[in-house]
Parts: sequence; structure tokens; C-alpha cells
Amino acid sequence: MKALLIASAVSLSLAAAATPALAIGCFSGAAAGAVAGHMAHHGVLGAIGGCIAGHEWHKHQMRQADLQNRQSYIQERQKQDPNYKDPWSE
Repeated sequence: MKALLIASAVSLSLAAAATPALAIGCFSGAAAGAVAGHMAHHGVLGAIGGCIAGHEWHKHQMRQADLQNRQSYIQERQKQDPNYKDPWSE
């Protein structure tokens, strides 16, 4: 029984290590949500909600950074070529 438990733990850890980490922002959000949920005696629900909120907040920040980079690129390009038109606008 002990060997089966160790073998399953090792195989699960190897499978988790092989998958890409797409949950950026989840760990910090889950930690904050777990602390807040612990105060209301719902630590697991708080961690789940915090993970979701942290991931969404990270995506929001990345979109804002992409927009800022795109706008600075357009401005630099228009300085070099006044006839340049933004391909992302209509």
C-alpha cells in the first residue's frame, strides 16, 4: 500500500512538472483568497476564488501592457513615416 501511494505521488508530480504553467497569478491570488476565506471559515472557497481573480488580474495587466507597447510602436513608426497607418484600427 505504501509503495502504491509513493508511486502514484511520483507519477502525479512528474505529470504536473511536464505540463506548462498557465496559471500565472493564481498562486498569489489563492494565498490571499485563502487568508480572507479563512477569516470567514471558507478557506478552500477563498483560495479557489482568489486563484480565479489573480489569474484574471494578471491577464488584465498583460493586455494593458500590450496596448501600451502597441501605441508606442505606432507613434515611433509614424515619426519615421508620416504616411504609416495603424493596421489594428479600422
